[in-house]
Amino acid sequence: MPLSLSDKREREKAMVHRMIALFCRKHHGSSSGLCPDCAALDNYAKSRSDNCPFMETKTFCSNCRIHCYKPDMREKIRAVMRFAGPRMIFVNPGATIRHLIESIKEKRRLKKPL
Repeated sequence: MPLSLSDKREREKAMVHRMIALFCRKHHGSSSGLCPDCAALDNYAKSRSDNCPFMETKTFCSNCRIHCYKPDMREKIRAVMRFAGPRMIFVNPGATIRHLIESIKEKRRLKKPL
């Protein structure tokens, strides 16, 4: 059964938050919450997800045809994803495996000729 649009948004925001929290904990030593820079990035990512017009047709931002992040925020989220992505299997294995499966399905769907 497909997720509702609001459930999809919430799940994406939760995953990004967990990745930012892992990055912040390892790079900035934040044990209780996010540092101001990471909190700003988290709020920005949530606002981008809340306002995404393509949420119905895409699975993740990496599969989107447009990139709505400002260049500086885009570099910050890339650094977070590069660091936290491979480590998420140890932090949240269920969500990580679901993310991998959905990514593979999306890539196959995008490759299919019309």
